[in-house]
Amino acid sequence: MKLQFRPFVSATLCAAMVLACPLNVQAQQSGQTIIRDAEIEQSIREWTADVIRAAGMNPEQIKIILVQSPDVNAFVAGGANIFIYTGLIQKTDNAGEVIGVIAHELGHIAGGHLTRTGEVARNASFETIMGALIGLGAAVATGDGSAAAAGIRIGQGQAMNKYLAYSRVQESSADQAGFRFLSGAGMSPEGLTSFLEKLSSQELLTTSQQSQYVRTHPMSSDRVEALENKLKNSPQQSVKLPEDWDRQYGLMKAKLLGFITPQQVTYAYKKEDTSLPASYARAIAAYKFNHVQESLDLADSLIKREPQNPYFLELKGQMLFDFGKAAQAVPYYEKSVKYAPESGLIRMAYAQALIESSGKDPLRLKDAIGQLKRAERDEPRVSKIKRLLATAFGKMGKEPEARIYLAEEALMQGNKSEALRIAKVTKEHLVPNSPEALRAADIINTVGDSEEKR
Repeated sequence: MKLQFRPFVSATLCAAMVLACPLNVQAQQSGQTIIRDAEIEQSIREWTADVIRAAGMNPEQIKIILVQSPDVNAFVAGGANIFIYTGLIQKTDNAGEVIGVIAHELGHIAGGHLTRTGEVARNASFETIMGALIGLGAAVATGDGSAAAAGIRIGQGQAMNKYLAYSRVQESSADQAGFRFLSGAGMSPEGLTSFLEKLSSQELLTTSQQSQYVRTHPMSSDRVEALENKLKNSPQQSVKLPEDWDRQYGLMKAKLLGFITPQQVTYAYKKEDTSLPASYARAIAAYKFNHVQESLDLADSLIKREPQNPYFLELKGQMLFDFGKAAQAVPYYEKSVKYAPESGLIRMAYAQALIESSGKDPLRLKDAIGQLKRAERDEPRVSKIKRLLATAFGKMGKEPEARIYLAEEALMQGNKSEALRIAKVTKEHLVPNSPEALRAADIINTVGDSEEKR
């Protein structure tokens, strides 16, 4: 994942318009920023696929969303979406603990302990879901129903904690379900138990001193003890995770450190450490500090060690793009897509580099549009794809087509009236039965009735 980290921007961490770069920052709410990273997301998907299946669910239907925040927290919202804070990942010591937390959250989904965020969750982007949570949490905390509509920003942390809090009965139920799912997947439940053990000591602290996870997931020594007793009798207790998962976990921690707190890289990895995670963290930190040549040289050394690693190639592409060298970034993104063809985030970054370096070259813009339409299938909740499609069509002089994608972006951001207005004004200027005309009709049909009844 190329953690492209710019406030309010987001395949690695990118900004508010969702640039397909490493660590893609998509939206920021009260210090909590949704980020997208192709590498981290792929690792977690691989780790949890069998656990999700053991829970009787389809891995394609469970979405795991990273939230950049130092707080330790995880929760389920907007359906089968598991939000995990980077502070929680950094609190873990191995992949098994990350998997254990996700198994626990799957227990909440299986138990029906879902947060009701209303109609906004059905077609909304992840950042819109987060905004809805903040507004709804504020409404619960203040007793003012208008707070939800206004997205009130007073006391958001406490508001969300109160709104997302599970009961002790639900927590115990999720523990048992998560333990069962891990066992059913043939994995050791030790990670679930060890992570909760770390947090159990906070039970005696005042609420203000507890982590968000403990405040929203009430802890008790009885819960941990129950899991420890089950673990002693588990035939999977000593089952080891695949070695490659340890490697992925090391790179994940290095990437998060390099993008989020680059100043700590020299303390976390000693000068004599030449491991891949250490080299990865140093390359990202140099990029974050805008050390242009040093970061490019370090990225080259990573690619030399693993020439077919799509995420190292993506990182080099992101560096070049952000250093104003979009045309030079294109071949790196192209190779990255070749080795990670299922990553809509990397395709999005590739398309953006094509658009930025195209001038008004119709062939390059057509290629960008093709990449974006493929990315749409893999990332249906990323509103930045709509904005990039609008940009590409606009550069080609196809203004009506461009406007329809702006309408879809508005719809994803919860602005139904604006989406409907654009679609109605634009539909008559589109070729009948063209893909964009059908998109306009879909907006009018799905949004029109509900808006006209208001």
